Amino acid sequence: MSSKLKGKVIIVTGGGHGFGEAMAKRFAEEGAQVVIADINPKTGAKVESEINDSHGPKTALFQETNVTSQSSWEKLLEATLGAFDKVDVVINNAGTTYPKKESHTVTEEEFDKVINVNMKSIFMSVAVVVPYFMKQKAGSMVNISSVGGIRVKNGLVWYGGTKAFVNKITEGLASEYGHSGIRVNAICPILAYTDLAQSFMGVDDTPENRAKFEASFPRGEALKHNTSLGYVANAAVYLCSDDAAFVSGICMPIDGAATVYAAGVGK
Repeated sequence: MSSKLKGKVIIVTGGGHGFGEAMAKRFAEEGAQVVIADINPKTGAKVESEINDSHGPKTALFQETNVTSQSSWEKLLEATLGAFDKVDVVINNAGTTYPKKESHTVTEEEFDKVINVNMKSIFMSVAVVVPYFMKQKAGSMVNISSVGGIRVKNGLVWYGGTKAFVNKITEGLASEYGHSGIRVNAICPILAYTDLAQSFMGVDDTPENRAKFEASFPRGEALKHNTSLGYVANAAVYLCSDDAAFVSGICMPIDGAATVYAAGVGK
């Protein structure tokens, strides 16, 4: 078993599915203790159980969490410290979108939800966890953004705007809190075949539509079999590890060159 994260305690929001689940399981494989913070008790408890069955009963903890609520974040921090005595890393992974459509047709309810989950949640994590990190003079945050925050897509403008926000505040927080021993980075994945894939694609999530999407950019074939989840987890392991001790303020695309391809670089 690898041990790149041995001794680290890592909170993963949205850890009950998708990127969050993949990261939580990889962190456990690398020796970390993991807190799965998710609003869905069924999926969160399932991931907790699967990790503990594989790595031992004190490896993972599920904490039901509403990432848009400060009191919920406070309970999350308290539960983590109660179980594992410390926090080393917070992965701000929880996120949402709306079905791809013309921007003027997005409802106020959809807009409020994407703003709260994608933006306010990170504001809350900073308000609650950064004071703790400052006190211990060490800590790391990894914000899961999107290539949509680098090149905003038609039909997903408000979503892309929230991820552009994530990218910019990642840079600002890294600068502001670097002298306190805190690192802040972001990962910008391309589409993964999670439960939100159909909303992002704007068409039915079928093998045929996946094939068209994969053929539209370099290295698209690497998305087959949902392997992009693993690529993001691998990047997160690096950013959480001591190997990245001098890495802060970056927004790392995990996209098989899709972003630069879309920009016409090399054509």
